[in-house]
Amino acid sequence: MALPSLLNRLAAGALVAALSLPLAAFAAPDVSVAPQYDTTHVYVQNADIDAFVTSFVGTFGGKASPRAVFTVTPTPSKTASQYIQTPVGMLSVFAFQTPIPYGFGLERNGYLVTDIYQATEAAVEAGADVTVAPFDDPIGKDVLIQWAGGINLQLYWHTKAPSYPALHSVPDNRVYISPISADKFLAQFKQFAHATVVADEKVDGGEIGRGGEAIRRVQLTSGFGKMTVFVSDGKLPFPYGRESTGYQVDDMAATLAKAAANGVTVLVPPLKTSKGNASAMLQFPGGYISEIHDAVH
Repeated sequence: MALPSLLNRLAAGALVAALSLPLAAFAAPDVSVAPQYDTTHVYVQNADIDAFVTSFVGTFGGKASPRAVFTVTPTPSKTASQYIQTPVGMLSVFAFQTPIPYGFGLERNGYLVTDIYQATEAAVEAGADVTVAPFDDPIGKDVLIQWAGGINLQLYWHTKAPSYPALHSVPDNRVYISPISADKFLAQFKQFAHATVVADEKVDGGEIGRGGEAIRRVQLTSGFGKMTVFVSDGKLPFPYGRESTGYQVDDMAATLAKAAANGVTVLVPPLKTSKGNASAMLQFPGGYISEIHDAVH
């Protein structure tokens, strides 16, 4: 048999074999690192940053990094910035001293990734839009992306890899979305994050202030942490939909007592969820709103 003919047959055979492989063989790599690097982004006024940081650490424990003034955007700006490291989740706190440039202030959280460009490509392939292209910051690189339904988040990478201990409890990234965009968003995020659906069910809407009505709640887990997606028509009583993170605490009563001692307002007192645990809504000095819940018993 002539050599060119043999090579052609081998190439054709390799192509057939490749096409017969499962789609997973060609899936984008998992760019997540670990849940303790998922940081909720909190924007406060300069006058409120001290009170906010003190109240959050006083409620949940942990510590805050030294504060410094940086340019954390690709265009000129200045912000006082620090992170808060607690046993129940991380925060990145920003108090801008200049007007906030386009794209910033809308992102709900930041995910640490193994490679910023690989992660951006994976997000785009999954269907995300890039609202602010990859850029340098003082300690690494960042990109802002948007998923279906207008869900904004930041991906970040550090020049020197950080090393944080595992969390005592992993918080929920709480997403509110319409029935129009829900399935599209879920498909996009599952592909990007290699996420697994833990539960997709109809539950009582009391969890989002719509008691007596059935709503769809989807719970996912991935290398980035937990996510709870609430699908609704958006007709939500305050403060539901204003929180981006839910924190799991060991003792609801003790946490609420600490919160009260640190100037935190209880917007919604504890109520039982369809899972059998308790959930409450808090507002911290500076306006940050979060949900807290205890474990399912």
